[in-house]
Amino acid sequence: MKAPVKLLLVFLDESDMKGSMPLYRAIVRRLHQLDVSGATVHRGVMGFGGHGKLRRKGLFGISDDRPITIMAADEEAKIRSVIPEIQAMVKEGLLLVVDAEAVGETGSSG
Repeated sequence: MKAPVKLLLVFLDESDMKGSMPLYRAIVRRLHQLDVSGATVHRGVMGFGGHGKLRRKGLFGISDDRPITIMAADEEAKIRSVIPEIQAMVKEGLLLVVDAEAVGETGSSG
């Protein structure tokens, strides 16, 4: 990956689905198919969005629809090219594109 790059952030709820598959899984699979350099899913401990409802880990560790963030990094042209497709998959959520700089890879994570 060459510097500078763009970072695509996708904010979802854990319960968001695409058919019978969790939406975050469908998005990461699609990003992989579209040959984006890398993507990672993070499950949040707690958060809220524009709707104002708190999302958190519930009683006895049972999920209360925790927040999910997908981070994908690649050159700007690649990130911009995948946005329309990812945007169409996300019915409720937020997509951000952030400037980033790749300072080096330390190996393969997957």
